[in-house]
Amino acid sequence: MLRLEPRNHVSLLATWLSPMLALSLTAITGGIIFLIMGKDPLVALYIYFVEPLTSISGLSEVAVKAGPLVLIGVGLSFGFRAGIWNIGAEGQYIAGAIVGGGLAVYWYESTHVMLLPTMLIAGILGGALWAAIPAYLKARFNANEILVSLMLVYVAELLLVHLVQGPWRNPMGWGFPGTRMFPDAAIMPLFFPPHRVHLGTAITLLIPFVAWFVLARTQFGFRIKLFGSAPLAARHSGVKSHRIVWQSLLIGGGLAGLAGIVEATGTIGQLMPDISPGYGFTAIIVAFLGRLHPIGVLLAGVAIAITYIGGEGAQISAGLPKAVTGLFQGIILFYLLAFDLFTRYKIVSRSN
Repeated sequence: MLRLEPRNHVSLLATWLSPMLALSLTAITGGIIFLIMGKDPLVALYIYFVEPLTSISGLSEVAVKAGPLVLIGVGLSFGFRAGIWNIGAEGQYIAGAIVGGGLAVYWYESTHVMLLPTMLIAGILGGALWAAIPAYLKARFNANEILVSLMLVYVAELLLVHLVQGPWRNPMGWGFPGTRMFPDAAIMPLFFPPHRVHLGTAITLLIPFVAWFVLARTQFGFRIKLFGSAPLAARHSGVKSHRIVWQSLLIGGGLAGLAGIVEATGTIGQLMPDISPGYGFTAIIVAFLGRLHPIGVLLAGVAIAITYIGGEGAQISAGLPKAVTGLFQGIILFYLLAFDLFTRYKIVSRSN
C-alpha cells in the first residue's frame, strides 16, 4: 500500500525551485492546450509570456497590473505565515475602494492637495475594518475565518453595486452604473505619460521591502513566523493567539484596501461594479507562488501580471478566449501545490 509520509528534512532549494518548475510546466501544458485548440503553440506562448515585455507600453501595463496583486499578496502572506487563512481579500479590496473613493465622490469638485493622501489612508482603514469582522469572530468565538472572510466578499460586492447604481450614481452618466469621475486632486500622478505607471506603482514597489524588514528584523515578524510554525511553542513563550489573529487579518485587510483605492485612483478614476477582475483571489496564488516571502511575492505578482496582459493581447492577436488566462492561473496553482506536496512528503510502500 502506498502512503505519504512527512520528510525528515524539507529542502530549501526544492522549496524555491518549485515555483520555477510550476511556471515551466504551465508553459508546456499551455502549449499543448493551444495545439489542441488549433493554434500555433510557439506563437501563442510568445504572445502570452514574451510580448508584454518587448515594449515600454507592455512593461508599463505589467507594472500597473502587478500593483494590486503584489499589495494584496504581501498582506495575505502575513496571515498565511501565521496560519490565519484570510480568503476574503477581494471583499477587503472593494471595501477599501468604497471608503477611499467615497471621499472623492463627496468632494467631487475639490482641488485640495490632501485629498489623495486622505483617500489612501481611508482605503487602508476601509479594508482593515472589513477584515476586522472575521478577526473579531475568530478571536471571540473561534469562527472559521475562511468562511467568514469569503462570505463577506459577496456582501462587499453587493454594497458596491448598490452604491454605484443608487446614491452614488453619476447624474451625468446616462444611466450607466458608476460614480462621478474623480477630480484631478484624487487621481494618481503619472510618471511617464501617456504610459499608465503612476505613484501607486512606486508604493507597490516599496511595500514588499518594508514587509520583508518587518518579518525578518522585528520581534513582531518573529512572533508571526513562530505562531505559524509552532503554535504551542508560541503560546508557551507568551505569544497571544487572539492578538496574532487581529494583527495578521488587519494587515492583510489594510493592504488589500490600499490596493483597492490605488486601483480606483490610478487606473479607473471612478468606482464601478467591476472594479476588480478577481485580484483578491488571484493574489492567493501570488502569495504562494512567492513562497510567502515579500520579495518573492513581488516577483510572483509580476509573473501573474504578465499572464493578464498577455491574455489581453492573445484575445486580439490570436483570437483566444479570455478564459484561457484563468486557466493558466489555475494550472500554475495545480503544479505549485503538487510540487509542494512532494517537497514536504515522500511516497512510501507499506505492507498491510
